[in-house]
Amino acid sequence: MSRRKAAAAEVPLPGLARLAPTQQRSRERFERILACAAEIMAEKGSEAFRMSDIVARSGVAFGSLYQYFPDKAAIIGTLAERHNAVGRDCVRRDLAAVTTTRDLHPALCRIVDSYYEMFMREPVMRDIWQATQADRALQKLDADDMAVLSGLLSDAVRRIAPDMPTATLAIFSALTMTLIAAAVRHAITLPPGKARQALTQFKTMLPHDLAGLT
Repeated sequence: MSRRKAAAAEVPLPGLARLAPTQQRSRERFERILACAAEIMAEKGSEAFRMSDIVARSGVAFGSLYQYFPDKAAIIGTLAERHNAVGRDCVRRDLAAVTTTRDLHPALCRIVDSYYEMFMREPVMRDIWQATQADRALQKLDADDMAVLSGLLSDAVRRIAPDMPTATLAIFSALTMTLIAAAVRHAITLPPGKARQALTQFKTMLPHDLAGLT
């Protein structure tokens, strides 16, 4: 590997951890940092918590903290990626049952419910999402995740509508997943009863078939 490539490999991706530890002790320290960060963010919000808060709560020295995370955005981004991975697994699971056109609407409704339940189960996800909207590097992580989700939906729709034009399929999938994400993120700002009511109404608006798209 050339010096230039080696140097590039050492530069952390924006919004992500500097390195992933391999030794058990280092992994435990890494996980303790993330766990404490999630606790603090849930208590204070993404804007108010500081790297010094993590040092105080975790007992990890500043040097060790910065060894893994160059800044606060890297911690938030690493947490976001973990939750994104869980969300993608849920979408894969819910879309796996799509074998005919009539399976599409129930699958999309399950995705809505799965996302809402995930936000309710992990309240810190609200703070993570708010932080991703305020930081340009984290916005890219969010956009990349949406691209993956849209691709998963595209693959499912392609199974049941093999003749749909590629451009039409891409637009349909991107819009559908974007609308689902927006509806859930709106719902989490509401009291539970109103949130459920809003999502129930939203689900009636999701496509029941692909008429006019193929």
